[in-house]
Amino acid sequence: MTEKFDYLIVGAGLFGAVFAHEAALKGKRVKVIEKRDHIAGNIYTKEVDGIQVHQYGAHIFHTSDREIWDYVNQFAEFNRYTNSPVANYHGEMYNLPFNMNTFNKLWGVRTPQEAAAKIQEQRDAAKLSGQPRNLEEQAITLIGTDIYQKLIKGYTEKQWGQKATDLPAFIIRRLPVRYTYDNNYFNDTYQGIPIGGYTQIVERMLDHPNIDVETNVDFFANKDTYLANYPKVVFTGMIDQFFDYQLGELAYRSLRFETETLPVGNYQGNAVINYTDAETPYTRIIEHKHFEFGKGDADKTVITKEYPADWKRGDEPYYPVNNQENNNLYKQYAALAAQQKQIIFGGRLGQYRYYDMHQVIHAALVAVKAEFDPTK
Repeated sequence: MTEKFDYLIVGAGLFGAVFAHEAALKGKRVKVIEKRDHIAGNIYTKEVDGIQVHQYGAHIFHTSDREIWDYVNQFAEFNRYTNSPVANYHGEMYNLPFNMNTFNKLWGVRTPQEAAAKIQEQRDAAKLSGQPRNLEEQAITLIGTDIYQKLIKGYTEKQWGQKATDLPAFIIRRLPVRYTYDNNYFNDTYQGIPIGGYTQIVERMLDHPNIDVETNVDFFANKDTYLANYPKVVFTGMIDQFFDYQLGELAYRSLRFETETLPVGNYQGNAVINYTDAETPYTRIIEHKHFEFGKGDADKTVITKEYPADWKRGDEPYYPVNNQENNNLYKQYAALAAQQKQIIFGGRLGQYRYYDMHQVIHAALVAVKAEFDPTK
């Protein structure tokens, strides 16, 4: 800590990297520390047998914000990958999002009118009245009982570790339902995967003479020293941990990944297949080579099984549980954070929000503007 830095950035993920890059361009000296042994956070990719492996689950970049799309394209060239996941329910295969291919497979209907009538018939049969009281009622109100039972219930209960009747309705306030034969999951204008993986994006963001990066560094091992030696700190870890959980513990969900290389060229025929039954312990299998259209060793493939897990202190927190109770507690932590003029809190964990990648970049650029150009 003998060098003079203007900013300490805790976490070398997307939020921290964007802030570091922009601060360095403005002539600021930036120190970045990361507790893992690599940069890029959860978007980290590693090459295995010529295949870019998404180490922490599938990441598909999508946005309708031209400014964000242009921004990220400074750091990598993107391919034309379109997210078209498939659901496996006890061996029955269904297209996602719910569309005419799904409805035809389920019911044999061929037109949007037939599909809409079938869904309405199931809504009426459920005899639900008033505001949905839980996720199950919300899902049936939106899409009927067949799709709920086969494609939502088991997957969602595994994902959240709770029964659907105990989950709040707002979790699936909107479901992607399309009365077209279109398997594109996202409606966004821009979509793709960086050719050569995501890690290069963060590498290029941090490749500046004003930025110094250290991995395998735990901020909390020397928290007081860091705060005493750096005039400003950008913190992208858990906001409740920063405050020593003094108001209570926020809830998170964790994940466990099992990755293996198989001696086949094509294991499942799609990048992402969701397992929507309750009996299969994992929620999905990712076959990484399909993100880049089969690029890599022709006789090998790499797959990852994704298991949801309860979170406890010491586990990796992958996403916040944004129910009313936790959001109210976060507001109390945010009030504490607002009093910390030295600290900028950012990212999924620092702002306790389920951000997609484009939203993280936007939030980081908003923080940059507030820090360096607050009058505009």
